[in-house]
Parts: sequence; structure tokens; C-alpha cells
Amino acid sequence: MQMSQKHKMSYDSSRFSIEPAQNLGSCCFLQSGNLDYYSSSDNGSHATYPSVCIFEQYCTLESSTNNNFPSLNSPSTVSFSPNNSPVSKLQSKPNVLSSQNSLEIVNESLENKSFLTLNDDELRHKIRELESAMLGHDTDILDTYDTIIPEESDSFLKEAERWKRMMEMISRGDLKEMLCTCAKAVAGNDMETTEWLMSELRKMVSVSGNPIQRLGAYMLEALVARLASSGSTIYKVLKCKEPTGSELLSHMHLLYEICPYLKFGYMSANGAIAEVMKEESEVHIIDFQINQGIQWVSLIQAVAGRPGAPPKIRITGFDDSTSAYAREGGLEIVGARLSRLAQSYNVPFEFHAIRAAPTEVELKDLALQPGEAIAVNFAMMLHHVPDECVDSRNHRDRLVRLAKCLSPKIVTLVEQESHTNNLPFFPRFVETMNYYLAIFESIDVALPREHKERINVEQHCLAREVVNLIACEGAERVERHELLKKWRSRFTMAGFTPYPLNSFVTCSIKNLQQSYQGHYTLEERDGALCLGWMNQVLITSCAWR
Repeated sequence: MQMSQKHKMSYDSSRFSIEPAQNLGSCCFLQSGNLDYYSSSDNGSHATYPSVCIFEQYCTLESSTNNNFPSLNSPSTVSFSPNNSPVSKLQSKPNVLSSQNSLEIVNESLENKSFLTLNDDELRHKIRELESAMLGHDTDILDTYDTIIPEESDSFLKEAERWKRMMEMISRGDLKEMLCTCAKAVAGNDMETTEWLMSELRKMVSVSGNPIQRLGAYMLEALVARLASSGSTIYKVLKCKEPTGSELLSHMHLLYEICPYLKFGYMSANGAIAEVMKEESEVHIIDFQINQGIQWVSLIQAVAGRPGAPPKIRITGFDDSTSAYAREGGLEIVGARLSRLAQSYNVPFEFHAIRAAPTEVELKDLALQPGEAIAVNFAMMLHHVPDECVDSRNHRDRLVRLAKCLSPKIVTLVEQESHTNNLPFFPRFVETMNYYLAIFESIDVALPREHKERINVEQHCLAREVVNLIACEGAERVERHELLKKWRSRFTMAGFTPYPLNSFVTCSIKNLQQSYQGHYTLEERDGALCLGWMNQVLITSCAWR
């Protein structure tokens, strides 16, 4: 059964949910505490992400099982009546004119002398005394309101105008603007505006809608998670059904097939390695994040067809928990798979597994051998390594310097072209939205919106990154992308020089780009290749030596 294309989302302080708009019968409801979390991590830092069941299930997502959404009971100066007209909630000011003070004058007069016995002159005198006293109080009233009314009125009008602009924004249905306004309210700790905008946003986002509606669903959940955890813990959410390792791997493989991003990075890096190693008889590739080992399939096939005897290939791979979970086992699974492939192509092969995190590796762990030519591969992993913004030891630069100490013939770098490392929350929110919206748009071209696997691909492969970028801070935020110019600075300072990709590699990448439908772009910048979607560069690939 396919998932209904129309969903709505509900939010009750701590809960964010995605539910079918019409068919609530095909549902399963989650309760906090009776299901296990599903989590995945990079480099030891856990990150979890939302999941939606798409087969006869109703999934309620809850951000942070230990914390409820903050109570939003702060007093307001402006609210809106049912007809959306602003209504003041200003507290009434104490009366400046006290009736008791005026009556005291009269009572005093009554006690001293009866008005009935006063002659005309005395009566007029007493009346003037009473008028003077009363006029004096009126003057105080006027002076007081001269100072109070303009200030309160100005504040009221500004607040009313702000809410009017937000009402107009909602009526326009500009989801991007609303998400940004909500994020700005979160950044400014404006809880009343945040709660109101979240209640409006939940009506507009949908995991089966257009690209911004789908991305908006995960960004809204990330904002809820940020408030629930105050940015101090990794976002956690219950799942209807925890996917098996093979299911997660199938999601990753589908993304690999429908979008060229990873394939572009792997192909360009392999082309550079094959070019520089064409005369070598022994090649040692050190891959700091080997994942499923899929990158090296095409390289083994390529060297097998080299004139003369193929070189001996030795691959050293580092593991990570996400990949280990996806493959349902450790690196020995990758080594066995690549060994069988190499044997089928008559390529001498050896696999060396390192189970330490890249931040803990030392030179002696790499087991270098005399006479081998070394290639170091940093494919989509350095942005997970903490730098000086997080850790004084600056593991990011340390790994680049470690690579330089190996005297490699080539170092390949593939990274997402995004600036999220040290940006404050709100600019990072905008950067995340613009970047991932381009990816969601490209998926929209590749897969129909009703495709049953599209939701799983976006949730398991992309939503986790979005939530980590928005909901987490400090060491718990493991998604820390940098732009190409920053990577250039790091590699140059370590003593590397650029190694431009040759024309054959560039031509192969262009052929790859043309095999995908959509608005993909490819350009070369100072020896680096940049793959993008329309005007948004998404992936950069470069080589160093």
C-alpha cells in the first residue's frame, strides 16, 4: 500500500508528528519509553534522526524523551482576537487621582463648618480651595499620561505591525520565509512567536509534498528538538520500526544511484589516483572512511586493464558506526568483498582494517611497507572531524599534517560545498536550508513523489544531517562543512600543492553528469571540479601532492 500523499503535522508543546490528513486508520502510535531509539554516529558522536513509517502506519515523532517542550506562558503585550484584530493586554495602570484625597478636603470642611452657615464670600473661598485641590490632581494626571501613553502606544503599535507582517507572510504561503522567521524567533528566545509559527508551519509541511515542504518537515522537527534539548544533547526520536542493516544499506545505495553526488566524488578521486599511480607496481590506499568500500570497485576494475601486469593494491580502511550498522558487521565484510572482486580480475590485493577512530590514529597504526606508493583518500569525512572550533587539539588539521608525513604521491579530497562549521545558529539554519533544498529538488526529479522508497531515502540519508546541523551545538554537532577555499588554506598550510585533474578525468565526469536528468552543473575552479544543482554548488573534488 502506498503512503497517502497528503499529511499533516501536529504539535503539542513537546511532540511533533506527521500523520495522514484523511486516513488515520492505517496507523501505529508510539509512546515514549516503550521502544528503542535508533541512532547512528560519526566518529563516536551519536546523532539520530526522524523516521516515518510508510506502510499502514501512523508515526508520532517525539523530540527528546526526557524533556518536554518549554512552557510558553510569558505575558504578551499584543494578541489577536478571532477576527485577527490586535487586542491589547497591557495591564491597567493604577489611578493617579484618588477619590479618597478629594473627599478628605470636603470632609475636613464639613467637620469644621457647615456649608449651610457660610456666607457668600466664605463659600466662594471654600469652592476655590476645592477647585485648586482638584485641578492640582488633574495636572498630575495629565503629566503622568504625557510620559506613559506615548511610550506604551509606540510599543503597542510596533508589536501590532510585527504581527500584521507575520499574518501577511502566512497568507502568502511562503514556507521558506516562515521557516526563517521561526528560526529567528528561536534564536531570539521569543517563545510566543516560536510556538505560534510552529503551529502554522505544521499545517504546511509534508514528507510527501514538494521539495521545500519535505525539507521543511525535517527542519521544523529540528527546531522542536533544539528547544526541547536546549542544544545540549543530540537529537533523539522514537521510530516506528528500526530498519535492519540491509534496509539502511539499500537506502544509501538508492541515493547513490539516483543522484550523482557520491559517484562524482568517487570517480574523480579514483581518476586522479589511477593517473598518478600508472607506473607504480605497489599501491597503498589509506581510506579514512571506507563506508561499504564501493569507491574501490571501479579502481580495481580500472587497474586490471592496465598494460602489463596489474599493480598490487593494498587498502587500509577506517570504520565508523553508521557504516558498520548498515553492513551488519565490521570491516572484515568489506575486505572479503573487495578481495573476491580483485581475485576475479586477477589483481593482487590485501586489506588492512583499522578499528580506531580517525581522531585516534597514529603513524604506527598504518603499517607502512617499503617500496609502496601511498595515496590518501579523504572522501566526505573530514567535515566530521572536529577542528579548532570544537577541540583545542584540532584533529582536522592534525589529520592533514599526518597525511603529509606519509609522503604520499597523492591526496584526494571530496567534500560538500557548504559553510556550516563555525556559523552562529541562524545563519547556519539559512545555509542548511539552501543547501539541502537543492538536494531535495534533485531527488524530486529523479524519483516520483509517490515513490515508496523516496521518504526512506530522505529520512535515513539526509534528515539526520539536517537535524544535527540545526538541533546540536558544540562537540555534539558532527556535521561541520567548510568551503573549498577553507580546505585549500588547510592543505596549503600543511605543505601540500594542488594536483589538477587531467582532461580524461574531467571528460569522464562530464559524461557522468549528462547521464542524469535535471539541472546539474559542472565547472572547474583552479584545478578542482565542482558539481552543483542549478546555481548551488554541492560537491567539490580536488587532489593534492
